[in-house]
Amino acid sequence: MEIICNQNELNNAIQLVSRAVASRPTHPILANILLTADQGTNKISLTGFDLNLGIQTSFDGTVENSGAITIPSKLLSEIVNKLPYETPVSINVEENSDNILIKSDRGSFNLIGIPSDDYPNLPFVESGTSLNIDPSSFLKALKTTIFASSNDDSKQLLTGVNFTFKKNYLESASTDGHRLAVALIGNEEHLENNNSLTSNEDDLSVTIPTRSLREIEKLVSLNSSENSIKLFYDKGQVVFISSNQIITTRTLEGKYPNYSQLLPDTFSKIFNFNTKKLIDALERIAVLADQQSSVVKIKLDNTDLASISADAQDIGNANELIPVSYSGENFDIAFNVRYLLEGLKVIASENVLLKCNLATTPAVFVPEDNLNSFTYLVMPVQVRS
Repeated sequence: MEIICNQNELNNAIQLVSRAVASRPTHPILANILLTADQGTNKISLTGFDLNLGIQTSFDGTVENSGAITIPSKLLSEIVNKLPYETPVSINVEENSDNILIKSDRGSFNLIGIPSDDYPNLPFVESGTSLNIDPSSFLKALKTTIFASSNDDSKQLLTGVNFTFKKNYLESASTDGHRLAVALIGNEEHLENNNSLTSNEDDLSVTIPTRSLREIEKLVSLNSSENSIKLFYDKGQVVFISSNQIITTRTLEGKYPNYSQLLPDTFSKIFNFNTKKLIDALERIAVLADQQSSVVKIKLDNTDLASISADAQDIGNANELIPVSYSGENFDIAFNVRYLLEGLKVIASENVLLKCNLATTPAVFVPEDNLNSFTYLVMPVQVRS
């Protein structure tokens, strides 16, 4: 194999695929990046695959001789990253040899690779379900729910985001057992008339691990100007394909919890806050709340001001008043301040509604201007009065 390419393009490709290289490989070759070159197309492809997540990207170069080799990811990344920016880089591998020669105008490096024959193939979906997805819609669905997924590996299905691809819109949901985020992305008119979260046999529903979604988010962001990205699903495997990149990931197997049952049908109390003012006040109060329990109390009475407070024993306390629209009896409720902030920050609406019944039952935050587009359920914290 003999190729010549641009240092910056090669470096960007290495940084992208190295995120799918195993940090603790079960086999030495899984610590390597697969480099392939095609003389017919002058395409250079790099692949990283840890048997769960796979990333492949390709770019144009000069391919004098086709071939393939696997190169230690960490070494290759450090070498190419330190080569002069935008300069030509040549990589040569002699036939029937594992010796890799990397040359730039400043010098050369000799590395020992592993033959590509033993590198596992990326699992490409040949049958099953195929969809064209809108990059911007998918990104919005991902970003507005991924934060609520669980970090606890023992919770398995909850460590990912569930996506349901419906005829007129995309529904995404995540929960860690303490909160639930649900986004409906699609035609505005359709969403306004959609009051129930349902699915049928024709909907494709998959749960994708959060770790894989972080990488998928980057791929989709890079290709957000494209009209669509291909999605293939079959037998627990999802593949995303854009013009020059492929990401493949295993799905989390099992039936995702029926989260629609968690959402109360009616609410006896509805409070209307300015979203930015509520976020700003919570961030200030969080300085004290984070010192101990991360709990903030929201006290509402029949006035146009709500009291937000936090007590940190032996340290101090904080209190702030912010405008609220509410008419009804006095009401106190408490939350984990981090849960509130993470959910509120993905709400783009100028005003947000807090809906609840009791201080001990689930509370729901929704954007005022599009009630069905996003629902954020949070379990209150019970505190002693």
